[in-house]
Amino acid sequence: MKLRITSLLLLALCLAAVPAMAQTLYTNGPINGTTDAWSINFGFVVSDSFTLSSPSTVDQLMFGTFSFPGDLLQTAEVEITSAEFGGTTYTDQVVSFSQSNCHGNQYGFNVCTETGNLSPVNLAAGTYWLNLDNAVVQTGDPIYWDENSGPSRASESEVGTIPSESFTILGGTNSTSSTSVPEPSSIMLFGSGVLGLASLLRRKLF
Repeated sequence: MKLRITSLLLLALCLAAVPAMAQTLYTNGPINGTTDAWSINFGFVVSDSFTLSSPSTVDQLMFGTFSFPGDLLQTAEVEITSAEFGGTTYTDQVVSFSQSNCHGNQYGFNVCTETGNLSPVNLAAGTYWLNLDNAVVQTGDPIYWDENSGPSRASESEVGTIPSESFTILGGTNSTSSTSVPEPSSIMLFGSGVLGLASLLRRKLF
């Protein structure tokens, strides 16, 4: 009896520890791949705005690139700031990326989805700027952020205002901007486990 109760309690705690799937906090629309793209290495910086509707923890970034066939984006510097190219810096980190869904376009580039996990950053609801630069490609070639003319405002460090780029910000929403809290699905899993345990104890004891 005690062993069974202990096992069920451990199961409930394990369920509570399972992280919920990352949710889309902001998307600037799908990858275009046919219009234009902007370099994010060789000293060039591209900055796009995004808006969070509630306090959130940002922990993943997906964006589209143009690259030469065979090239792989290894890392890029990812900054989230209060203004384009600057202001208050909320995070500045070098992020490793994995490449997927590549296909060729009419310009001879591969158009790919790049996915990277960020060290989590807690942000209040509001508008921020995502800055990409210092990208590293294994061949040393340039790599370009895909332009899709989504709702974001955007700038390039050399030319100023440009049409915006394809990207998606993922993570989880919080009750406050400064404290990480369990996501609702984790709380529900834990609650289900506790209720199930209570029900079992009631049947056994009464």
